[in-house]
Amino acid sequence: MSKSPRKFVWYELLTSDPAAAESFYSDVVGWNAQDSGVPGMSYTILHAGAIPIGGLMALPEAAHAAGARPGWIGYVGVDDVDAEADAFAKAGGVIHKAPADIPGVGRFAVVGDPQGAALTLFKAASDAEPAPVPRGAPGQIGWRELHAVDREAAFAFYAERFGWTKGDAMDLGPMGVYQLFKAGGEEAIGGMMTKLAAMPVPFWLYYFNVAGIDAAAKAVAAAGGQILNGPHEVPGGDFILQGLDPQGAMFALVGPRG
Repeated sequence: MSKSPRKFVWYELLTSDPAAAESFYSDVVGWNAQDSGVPGMSYTILHAGAIPIGGLMALPEAAHAAGARPGWIGYVGVDDVDAEADAFAKAGGVIHKAPADIPGVGRFAVVGDPQGAALTLFKAASDAEPAPVPRGAPGQIGWRELHAVDREAAFAFYAERFGWTKGDAMDLGPMGVYQLFKAGGEEAIGGMMTKLAAMPVPFWLYYFNVAGIDAAAKAVAAAGGQILNGPHEVPGGDFILQGLDPQGAMFALVGPRG
C-alpha cells in the first residue's frame, strides 16, 4: 500500500476539437484557457480564476484510430510512476502509455485498473503543494465517481494501491450501493458504484463545480451539449447533472440550485 493516501492532482480532456471544447467549457463552467507554452506540443491549460485545474489537448490520431473516444481522465499523484505503473500491471491492470517525462513538468503513465477504468499516474517535477481552495469553489472539481464492473473489488484495489478509505455508503435501491471514499481527510472526495448494465465499459466521471446548476444546465444546451440526467438533488443540498459535451465526452456538474 502507498505510504499516504494518494490524491487527484490534475484533470485532462482529450477531444476531437480542442477549440470547440475550450469554448464549450468556458461557457458552461467558466474556465479560462491559456496555451501551456511547452515547445512542440499543443496543450491548453484550463484555469478556475487564477488556479490551473487541468488541461485540454487533441485526441491523438493513433488513439482515435484504435477506437478511443473524446473523454476526461484524472491524474493521481504518486511517489514513483514507474513502480506504480508496474504494480497496476501486476495486479491485473494494464499500462496504456509507458512512463515518460514531460520536461520541466513531471513524469506520467496512463494505466487501466483491473476492471478497465483509466487513470494517469503522475509525479511532478516540483514538490510544491497546491494552495487549498474552498469547498464548492466554482470551476474546481467537486467530486470524482467510479462506475465499476464490481464496486467492492474496485474499492479493494484502490484501497491497496492508493490508501483510500471508506466513507458512508448509501443504498440506491435497484442501482445498488454507492460507496463514498476518502483520501486522507475527514470528508469524502468521491464515490464508487457498480455501473449500470447499459454502460458498456467502466469509467471515472468528474463533477465540476458551478455557481448555479440551473444556469449551467441552460448553458449546456445553448452551447450544443446534451444533458443525460438531472439536475437533481443529492445529499447535502447540492444539485447535479450529467451530460455529454459537443464532441461526445461525458462530464458532470455540481452546484446549488439557481
